[in-house]
Amino acid sequence: MVLAEKSKNIPARPGVYLYKDEDGRVIYVGKAVSLKNRVRSYFQNGAKQAAKVQAMLKKAVDLEYIVTDSEMEALILENNLIKEHRPKYNILLKDDKTYPYIKVSVNEDFPRVYTTRRVLKDGAKYFGPFTQVGAVNETLRLLKKIFPLRTCKQRELTPRERPCLNYHIKRCLGPCCNLIERNLYRETVQEVVLFLEGRQEDLVKRLRQRMAEAAENLEFERAAELRDQLLAVEKIVERQKIVSTDLVDQDVVAMARGFDEACLMVFFIRGGKLIGREHYFLEGTDTLERGEIMTIFVQQFYNQTEFVPVEILLSEEIQDEKLISDWLSELRARRVQIKTPKRGDKQKLVEMASQNALLTLEQAQLARQAGREAVDGALAELMAALGLQQPPQRLECYDISNIQGTETVASMVVFEGGKPAKDQYRRFKIRTVEGPNDFASMKETIGRRFSRAKEEQALLERGELTAKQAKFTRLPDVVIIDGGKGQLSAAREAMLEQGFAHIATFGLAKEEELLFAPGRPDPIRLPRESRGLQMLQRLRDEAHRFAVTYHRKLRSQRNLKSVLDEIEGIGAVRRRELYKAYKNLDAIKNASVEELAKIPSMNTRAAEAVYEYFRSE
Repeated sequence: MVLAEKSKNIPARPGVYLYKDEDGRVIYVGKAVSLKNRVRSYFQNGAKQAAKVQAMLKKAVDLEYIVTDSEMEALILENNLIKEHRPKYNILLKDDKTYPYIKVSVNEDFPRVYTTRRVLKDGAKYFGPFTQVGAVNETLRLLKKIFPLRTCKQRELTPRERPCLNYHIKRCLGPCCNLIERNLYRETVQEVVLFLEGRQEDLVKRLRQRMAEAAENLEFERAAELRDQLLAVEKIVERQKIVSTDLVDQDVVAMARGFDEACLMVFFIRGGKLIGREHYFLEGTDTLERGEIMTIFVQQFYNQTEFVPVEILLSEEIQDEKLISDWLSELRARRVQIKTPKRGDKQKLVEMASQNALLTLEQAQLARQAGREAVDGALAELMAALGLQQPPQRLECYDISNIQGTETVASMVVFEGGKPAKDQYRRFKIRTVEGPNDFASMKETIGRRFSRAKEEQALLERGELTAKQAKFTRLPDVVIIDGGKGQLSAAREAMLEQGFAHIATFGLAKEEELLFAPGRPDPIRLPRESRGLQMLQRLRDEAHRFAVTYHRKLRSQRNLKSVLDEIEGIGAVRRRELYKAYKNLDAIKNASVEELAKIPSMNTRAAEAVYEYFRSE
């Protein structure tokens, strides 16, 4: 009723509305030509609302709105808010941060080409998103062969006296040693951009022209390098299939529907040639019409892509077609046409994309079904072999990692329903154990895990902690200890002390893959081909990987600690500036107080501290 009353005071202007839950999270974002009419429609008596909308209204406790000057501004704002908040009740293209992009850092003096999963407004060029990481890596390998751009990770190049190995094997142009001029390097970067945009014909012409110029200037070695690049690109062009005689840049988008999900297939056609394809899934689409699903996809997909073609062919007519076409035209700075062809060659292209979307959907459904059957079978095997009352839905595994007792750490890895639950992984830095003592380290780890579970449960009961804040209250059905009887005994002792001895616990020894149970002299031997054993091996290997990764991180931090960190008043910023100004530590040692004080972020007091430190040493 509060929301219904609030909706009466909303203006009849274009804008965006946001529903929020009791925690203040945005759970739905929508746009409207008239905010007043659209929002009030949610509360009209007798209005038939989809089940998803009804569920959203039950959760919503607050409503906000943002007025815009036009419907176009409302569309752009809606796209950006959905991308920022990822609302629960909006139909979402899978979080773009989980998809890989190819990034060309044209905002740097000497740009790099690399993969990223974060799209920032930093002036760089992003190509993607891509659903197949393998294809992205293969593209990068190809680019490195054809266009030898630098692969070092520094944004600003540190001058070097000698180039690295990549230069000598012709995989880098050596900008760090001033072996190439900045304008020539950026010409190569522009050629990479042309390649990634699918404009290989333009790239071929450009390379051919540069090769001829190099030959005229008697730069035969350079001309030979350009010839090799030209031949490599021409081979790629030959493999691409001509699918359109229009010779324009097109995207073809088609859809196949499954139960409460849809698969969207995008064909990328550049200059009439099919250069690639990607597929995406939208979930929670059961109550939507086909045109609504396509509209949502087009808005979200082109809101996160760098390149918009001049023509987009769709298998379904979309809502607000003119508005979205105008928005895309603004993004491209040229007129973009959206078409839903009914006959002719363009309709055949859409049909081809539709068939591929259906095949991809069917393959995904079959793979999921096979995966579910394999997981259910593995959990059933574990229930029988370990003498459990029911299949274990939550498995936790613990491992210890150290080198001669230094930087000892432990990992806690969780599988739920047979799959990794990475948001519930935890890691521990061992506090009370000195030296290489895996038994004591395991006891500390298990003790801390279950004592924390008790503490959080008490806080929940008193209302001092929310379920979302709790990290250890969810208890496992089975605990797996990476190790034999010694580690298992230490873990059981800690669980008994904390009052959790009722939880089934087993040790998994590495060499013979035997399971040890408390109070049972003979080990449990599962067949090597057992799906249950294979699941436990994956769990154990994941725990080992997680522990080793944390241990290496701590060890690297310790080993890379600079001697400058020991000087009072020298922090990360001053240390970085000192190393920028001087080639090495010896140069810093030999610098005078006056010279040190001139370094950015330094002052006389800090300079004196550095000077006196090395003199006292």
